[in-house]
Amino acid sequence: MNKKITYSQVGDDYDTKDPIKKMAQFFARQTIIKDKSGFVELSSTRGESAFVWQQDGVFMASVVEGLGTKNLVADDMRKITGKTYYDVIGHDTVATIINDLITVGAKPRVIHAYWAIEDNSWLQDHQRMTDFITGWRDACKISMATWGGGETPTLKGVIEKDTVDLGGSAIGVIEDKKRLITDKKLKAGDRIVFLKSNGINCNGLSLARAVAKKFPKGYATKMSDGQVYGEALLTKTNIYAKLIQDLLNAGIDIHYISNITGHGLRKIMRARSNFTYVIEKLFEPQEVFLFTQKHANLTDDEIYQTLNMGQDYAIFLSPKDIKKAQEIIAKNKSQSLDAGYVKVGPRQVKILQKNITYKSETLDLR
Repeated sequence: MNKKITYSQVGDDYDTKDPIKKMAQFFARQTIIKDKSGFVELSSTRGESAFVWQQDGVFMASVVEGLGTKNLVADDMRKITGKTYYDVIGHDTVATIINDLITVGAKPRVIHAYWAIEDNSWLQDHQRMTDFITGWRDACKISMATWGGGETPTLKGVIEKDTVDLGGSAIGVIEDKKRLITDKKLKAGDRIVFLKSNGINCNGLSLARAVAKKFPKGYATKMSDGQVYGEALLTKTNIYAKLIQDLLNAGIDIHYISNITGHGLRKIMRARSNFTYVIEKLFEPQEVFLFTQKHANLTDDEIYQTLNMGQDYAIFLSPKDIKKAQEIIAKNKSQSLDAGYVKVGPRQVKILQKNITYKSETLDLR
């Protein structure tokens, strides 16, 4: 019997986490600064992927993010192939941070690193550190962000031996008020454009790790397309900083962006307004998704609210901008899909071809 493996069983229970996040947001609003420094927060960005404030007429954005457990897949795959894969790990840590920052229209300026280790022995693996640092640097260049430094605490008793907890923060600038993207711009009639993902990215790796344990060969198990499971899990995440700036530079009025990470396609209804998001088309999921779904024994309803299933980013646009936007996306070597539309109605996501409806109660978080 193929036993079901849910995301909550492997360590990430949204029913527990999301109410805590909401409570933190409630108390965070009580910390708003009111002084003569010129700082004015944009309250509409609270609960979004990035926080925005105005400083003497300039919009600034900031975000903090973490990689998750993708590095543990790299560690196990190294035992199989001898490669460290930490160029991917460095890249993807930056990608998780930057792809959240740019959802509000910000151009990345500075990124800071946070690498927590058990003790300094983790730093003594020269090949791993070289791959990791060059991967981080190259991702900063792709993101158009300066690597400003960071913190590397040794946390014996908190971090397990020979592992690392990876994350960081970033600050960006919104160069023109018209480029600020919040859910206030979202309108009925907007089209939903998906960008195609390279794979699972950095969300849902705990689920994938549990699936790998079911097989005698673990991550070395081959999928039906001939690809090794562990290799597929370690595909680099797309970074969209340049693409979003190119859209804005071309005069495309982006009404909203949803980075589809935790919560899967439920994330599309993150905006406050009572809209129904109708998904008419989907990218066909890569084999890594289908393999994970099959061996976790999850229904479509369950897997599409956990992983991105091939849909990386949702960009909300006026219908008149679709053709031009898709041409710019293609020039950035990304694939896009005019996938659906926004309409007035109860806050929910309807995925027509899968006969799935995610109601607002299933996303206890903005």
